[in-house]
Amino acid sequence: HMTSESGLSSLPRNMIENSMFEEESDVVDLALEPDEVVYEPRSSRLLVRGLGENDLDDEEEDYESSARLLGMSFMNRSSTHNPSSSPYNRQAPPRSCSCPSARMLVVGVFILVLVASMAMVLYFLPGCTFTKAGCGKANSSTPMEPSYPNSTNGELFPWNELRLPASVRPVNYDLSLTPNLTSMTFTGRTVINMTILHDTKHIVLHSSELIITKATFQSVEVKVLEYKPWQQIAVSFPEDLKVGQVCVLTLDYAASLSHTYDGFYNSSYNDKTGAKRVLAATQFEPQAARKAFPCFDEPAFKATFLVRITREPGYITLSNMPQAKTTTLPSGLLEDEFEQTAVNMSTYLVAFIVANFTSITRNVSNTLVSVYSVPEKKEHTHYALDTASKLLHFYNTFFKINYPLRKLDLVAIPDFLAGAMENWGLITFRETSLLVGNQSSPLDKQLIANVVAHELAHQGNVFLGVRFKAMAKDSLNSSHPVSVSSQVTTPEQVSEMFDSVTYEKGASLLLMLNTTLPDGQFREGLMKYLDNYRGSNTVTEDLWNSLTQVAVQESVSDMMRTWTLQKGFPLVTVSRKGGHVTLTQEHFLLSADNTTHTSSLWHIPVTYVNDSCSSAPSCRQIFTLRNKTATLNVSDSVKWLKLNYMNTGFYIVHYGDEGWTTLIDALKTDINTLTAHDRASLIHNIFSLSRLGRVSFRQVLNLLDYATNETETAPLTEALSQLSSVYRLLDKRQEQTLVARMKAYIWGHFGQLMDSQDWGEEESVSRQELRSALLEMACSLGRQNCTDQATALYDQWTNSNQTKQIPGDLQRVVFSVAAQSDLGWLSLMEAYSSTTYDSEKRKILQALASTQDPQSIVWILSTGLEGGIIQTQELPLVISTMSDGFAGHLFVWDFVKENWDKIIEKFPVGSYPIQSIIKSTTSQFSTQTHLEEVQGFFSSLKERGSQMRSVQEALETIRLNQLWMDRNLPTLRIWL
Repeated sequence: HMTSESGLSSLPRNMIENSMFEEESDVVDLALEPDEVVYEPRSSRLLVRGLGENDLDDEEEDYESSARLLGMSFMNRSSTHNPSSSPYNRQAPPRSCSCPSARMLVVGVFILVLVASMAMVLYFLPGCTFTKAGCGKANSSTPMEPSYPNSTNGELFPWNELRLPASVRPVNYDLSLTPNLTSMTFTGRTVINMTILHDTKHIVLHSSELIITKATFQSVEVKVLEYKPWQQIAVSFPEDLKVGQVCVLTLDYAASLSHTYDGFYNSSYNDKTGAKRVLAATQFEPQAARKAFPCFDEPAFKATFLVRITREPGYITLSNMPQAKTTTLPSGLLEDEFEQTAVNMSTYLVAFIVANFTSITRNVSNTLVSVYSVPEKKEHTHYALDTASKLLHFYNTFFKINYPLRKLDLVAIPDFLAGAMENWGLITFRETSLLVGNQSSPLDKQLIANVVAHELAHQGNVFLGVRFKAMAKDSLNSSHPVSVSSQVTTPEQVSEMFDSVTYEKGASLLLMLNTTLPDGQFREGLMKYLDNYRGSNTVTEDLWNSLTQVAVQESVSDMMRTWTLQKGFPLVTVSRKGGHVTLTQEHFLLSADNTTHTSSLWHIPVTYVNDSCSSAPSCRQIFTLRNKTATLNVSDSVKWLKLNYMNTGFYIVHYGDEGWTTLIDALKTDINTLTAHDRASLIHNIFSLSRLGRVSFRQVLNLLDYATNETETAPLTEALSQLSSVYRLLDKRQEQTLVARMKAYIWGHFGQLMDSQDWGEEESVSRQELRSALLEMACSLGRQNCTDQATALYDQWTNSNQTKQIPGDLQRVVFSVAAQSDLGWLSLMEAYSSTTYDSEKRKILQALASTQDPQSIVWILSTGLEGGIIQTQELPLVISTMSDGFAGHLFVWDFVKENWDKIIEKFPVGSYPIQSIIKSTTSQFSTQTHLEEVQGFFSSLKERGSQMRSVQEALETIRLNQLWMDRNLPTLRIWL
């Protein structure tokens, strides 16, 4: 269905002013039952994520993992049906016909493929492990007096755990859905074939925001109870369902298409005529399949799926499997039926789409690879198809396991919150993560390639910066272990586990392990892991054990437990007397109070180089630090040591006053004595130590003195990022004298390099990254040479009706300069509404959000919250961009407070967008007044967000900002 909606061809300033302030409408401990001992499957979620949707800002949101694009998470393929190899032990023969379970093959793992399994696995540690041999003995525990919550109808709900009981195993889902894209509702029928694993009087599963209209069990109508806080429904029986029984539960239901980007949700876009087009798509991770159909919505409850979708003739439907047939119904609607999934899969990997998309295709190794988009953007899909095709061939070769499906669809969705989602056989993307025009710059194409294959090339500079961001989060007391062992109590807490500690730290630990093991052992261990555990649920220890079997020097299991089962990371302090180098480790914990530092110890693979051989990989030596203190012997002739070669280890190093002095002198003598990554590592470490209070800011400035001769991307971008953070803190505190001095300091160290940048086309991606970082800082601080050049480029672009292209890496800085004038802002608003290039559109939006004009700021925020001209999915980006500016940060915090209830209607509590919004709006506060205000606001929210970990992180960050200011303002006044 289509409704006409005029595009924004012009937007007079008075129109903005009149609409800006219009009134908006209101938007609106338990005990176990003795006979129902919990048998819950351990689950290893091999989420295919690299730098996914957590804790990244602007372009970094687009860095998704390669394997996600190729749908490599939980890639399973059927093999012979062998009951002895099933992860479930049937204790009696079936009492009726049942569908035999298919064996599964987990494939497609590269470094980032295993990241989230380490993070999620211990959350999914229940009382029993499902293995190939089945579930063992029941947990022995003293029965307690049962205590149950009330269902929505007042009756007692028969289950009292957030996690589902493991007494029932789904075997197959038969899903029928009929979406109505006019009323934005849908109806469905879910038929679940299941096997009883343990005697039980209850079937408990998940359902959220679904109205169950009818339920039958074995063709007999039954009553359904619902407990909304845990999103569970239950059917109870007077007599036990017996072990081995095969049964069928059928649930009819109705619901509204979600407007929060999860579950089965509606999306829209304007076509080239300006008409509004609508579609429906799914996003089931985490815990959102239950919003589309009743199901056992935990990763270990795998089953096969058969999907049918009813549609109007003007649409197409897509699902995980190839389409099997289409039937014309008496109503004139069409019903598409898809093949049953070839293997068992988790509910979060199921996907379906109803839209009027078009595609391009290519056959790769007997797999039909397709890229889908809205018709107007078909020409933007070729780069993604090329990249996906090459990578599919690579993964088939690398793992010696062919992709198991006959088709692989990559779909660009106009309204999509995440960067991408690795649904099996049907991978969904935000448009900016998949589509790129032929004229786009190499940097824009790299963003797409990062989504496709981030870890394929290890990304040097990009992944280095992301590791630094993960360390910033993991240095706080509010952090958590990668493998979360503490019991979560709400679905919102599960959502918060999808953060940079889960993804980026997890990826960093695997990178560290890969570089620690001799060549080839990491890959060999992965192959052994995949072969040993095909078809099974696994725990983190299974991976470590597989790697230990091939490692000849180190117990991988012993080493990695110290990194995944405790939060934080170590600080290694170096002290030297002659040839004796003492290494001491401690928890690197930023604390603004008297928080007790842990006595945690890590098995640290300390890599190091020295002045006699410092840059080539062959120079690297390794020493494992297992205890609190150890001694390393070197030649007396060694002048200096640099630890953590290429920064592949997840730790920070403090060299002491003498050690820092010798390293600084070495860099000033010969900048190339260390690799660019090692120079970036030193810059990051000394800023971190300043925040910890171990070095003065004077020492930081001493190190940066060498940077006047720096020309490489990694160290320069790190230095600019760190200085920018300090500048923004001073600016928000209105320390105008220090702000002016900091600006002069930046000009003195980097001004000449900024002025020497070329504004023409640049082929090197690394040079583009450096150029954009230098010029964005130069123009944001008002450097005349930069703003003049940006203005000239913008004028050429507008005067040529946008035919004279601005280099892709310079678009954001050029647009941002233009947006600071009234005329420029209005012309950008027109360009935003008309451009079809997604990467360009997003840069224009960031420029519009960088304005310092109060009325424009309010209008953008309001429009982004409403959706329409500015899609609501972009609101976190808008808020993040505005928070960097002085005028914007004053508005966004008040906006978030006043509109919190509307915001959490759009984005679930605990989700990444909420985490991002909280961080953006509070991370630059550094006063007691703001601390008390933030604390008071979130405390008042109660169940609407007060208990989020991201709130504790925000409060910690403000306290640390206060402490840093107190420590360093006197130094800055003296030395800047």
